[in-house]
Amino acid sequence: MTNAIKIFLPAVISFIVGILLTPIATHYFYKYRMWRRISRNNNLPEKEVPGFAKIHDCNAEISTPRTGGMIIWISVILTLAIISLIDYLFVADTTNKMYFISRSQTLLPFFTLIVASLIGLGDDFLQIFGRGKWTTDPIVLRYIKIGIILLLGLIISFWFYFKLGYTELYIPWYGFINLGYFFIPFFLLIMVSLWSSSVIDGVDGLSGGVLASIFTAYTLIAFFNGQTDLATFCAVITGSTLAFLWFNIPPARFYMGETGMIGLTVTLAVIAFLTDTVLLLPIIAFPLFITSLSDVIQIGSRKLRNGKKVFLFAPLHHHFEALGWPKYKVTMRYWIVGIITAILGVIISLIS
Repeated sequence: MTNAIKIFLPAVISFIVGILLTPIATHYFYKYRMWRRISRNNNLPEKEVPGFAKIHDCNAEISTPRTGGMIIWISVILTLAIISLIDYLFVADTTNKMYFISRSQTLLPFFTLIVASLIGLGDDFLQIFGRGKWTTDPIVLRYIKIGIILLLGLIISFWFYFKLGYTELYIPWYGFINLGYFFIPFFLLIMVSLWSSSVIDGVDGLSGGVLASIFTAYTLIAFFNGQTDLATFCAVITGSTLAFLWFNIPPARFYMGETGMIGLTVTLAVIAFLTDTVLLLPIIAFPLFITSLSDVIQIGSRKLRNGKKVFLFAPLHHHFEALGWPKYKVTMRYWIVGIITAILGVIISLIS
């Protein structure tokens, strides 16, 4: 019962903090016009612009703030501060156990969340306040961003390998295999794969609902693994993500932006390694992986098949929109699939 309180009470606090924080944040988002200056249509081949414009509201993109992910990670920080203050003012066994930052379980993912979110915020600010080509998300900026993400991943993988002694990969129904030094490039591969799925933040409410189900799944997985601090951390992220989602249901008041997507996807990679569920990620986070994979397939098809496409548009959710699905139908069906695959992932982690 005590562990349940430790996990779910901070999650509730995080949700409430997010709900209360949002009106303040929204005021400044709109006051400082924190949205794209130039639509993504400018990055498309000219022949594809008319078709994409039919399924994509360009006016909303250049009039809706794109830094809503700040609400998620700031809510996590404020929740930790509130719990620390409660513990300081009312010293009790219950309040002490709600403090969820520990060296062995949550210090690394907490560090990752904050640093990766700030990297994403820098990218958002370039496209909001930048000048010239920097507002168009040029190729050079993408390479710089990939380089920074890889550098962060290298630091985290070194911490796993040299500080925490992680060298093994768990294969369900088989056991552990030792990767040795290959653990480091394997970690980078998983992290970049998850980060590439940030393109899912393209329809109102889509990314928030999918990520909420994923972090709920990891709350349960960590809890059943006996990693109570990590379970609490995941639950707090879930609570703040649900607060974000409350205001992101169509019509969205703001988008998650890179500050949310980079922060959450990179942190998810760390959590997967801490819970030995890396190979279950394609199931638990299926909507993320299928979205990223659809982009890879589309790009590969164009290069290898003389410009021929597999999907009407990529990533996958835009393909469904092009087929005539309303945005709300795409979003809610993604949510349903995400919940089912997240539950399936939890079940496999328990029986394997």
